[in-house]
Amino acid sequence: MNTSAYTPKQILGIDWGTSNRRAYLIDANGACTLRHSDDQGMLAVRPHFAQSIEDLLAAMGLPSDTPVIASGMVGSAQGWHEVPYLDASVPLRKLPQHLLRVAPDRFIVPGYCQRGEDIDVMRGEETQLLGALALGHADGWVVLPGTHSKWVLLRDGVIQQIRTFMTGELYATLGAHGTLAPLMGGPESEAAFAEGMQAARRRAPLSNALFRVRARVVAGAMPAADARSFLSGLLIGTEFVAAQDASDTIISIASPALQQLYATAAAQFGLQLDGLDPDRVYCAALARFFD
Repeated sequence: MNTSAYTPKQILGIDWGTSNRRAYLIDANGACTLRHSDDQGMLAVRPHFAQSIEDLLAAMGLPSDTPVIASGMVGSAQGWHEVPYLDASVPLRKLPQHLLRVAPDRFIVPGYCQRGEDIDVMRGEETQLLGALALGHADGWVVLPGTHSKWVLLRDGVIQQIRTFMTGELYATLGAHGTLAPLMGGPESEAAFAEGMQAARRRAPLSNALFRVRARVVAGAMPAADARSFLSGLLIGTEFVAAQDASDTIISIASPALQQLYATAAAQFGLQLDGLDPDRVYCAALARFFD
């Protein structure tokens, strides 16, 4: 970490999202010695980010001068301090050189921006990508499923493409509001999930394909109980249709549940998905900040 005149014995890394927060204590050997998670995301603590960190350190039994490196929405315009995006041409390995110091021993990781006609951005995922790089994954597609699923193409640890899909947000919104919401209470169905992916293959405009979920039910072509899994397959399948230029193997950084869904989808498209544990990836990234 080239941000101070000394080498710290430990660093507390915070993956600080909109709703949740995960913290990892890393020693100088890169080992994770302590973990913590809570619901104190950006929306819950703003504008009291500095005090929230002090409370977190106390809850974890750590000294108040423990260096803290935070990533995610804490660096957005709605967060603690807005950190300018790095250009996608900046290699991931140089990310530790671009931290923003916001207070003594307090730093925020910048996100990345892909400019031009296909403009796209990320905050938080860049740290996970650095961890994937540290674990030996410098080339190929990496998918990070979630509220906003990211597909990132790497070449020698440099971002070549960013593609963001509002998969998780759409799934949650449609399940809570609108004409599809009353149909979203059914159990998971592998067959309906596969049918949804097949619908995605037909490449209908997404708003049209979404309406057809309801049309299938009211026309008697699909049980209402299958709508939830069909919608999931449709949305995730849309990601894979857009990633038809992906290689045979894709790296994913996801929870076990999402990893399983995306692995099933990948197999349907003739691809293999190799999963990385998000906690391991994040800790591998934090170890790079000692350099």
